[in-house]
Amino acid sequence: MNLNEYFEQTKGIGVISTSDTSGKVDAAVYARPHVIDENTVVFIMAERLTHENLRSNPYAAYLFIESGTGYAGKRLYLKKIREEQNEQLVAEICRKCNYPASTTKYVVYFNIEKVLPLVGS
Repeated sequence: MNLNEYFEQTKGIGVISTSDTSGKVDAAVYARPHVIDENTVVFIMAERLTHENLRSNPYAAYLFIESGTGYAGKRLYLKKIREEQNEQLVAEICRKCNYPASTTKYVVYFNIEKVLPLVGS
């Protein structure tokens, strides 16, 4: 199963972790990524700490925990490659964006550097 099929068919919860240039870490609950291809994913991000950290440090880790019993899921190691402010694109790809209308939203593209299972290597 490729990543697009996996994230479209699998229910669960995701957490993205970033850090600023001094190494101060942030973790936030995030929806499943939008898979562009096997090397690229996109997240819709509001102008908050996670997005701010990516301005100075392009690396992030995304942890996806599948619903159900046990410890199944995936870890994606990511590097930001670009971003854009495009409300039309946000509306097209956003599944359940609950940001207030006044919130600035970004389409943030990441290169997938590594994919690992939730547990193990």
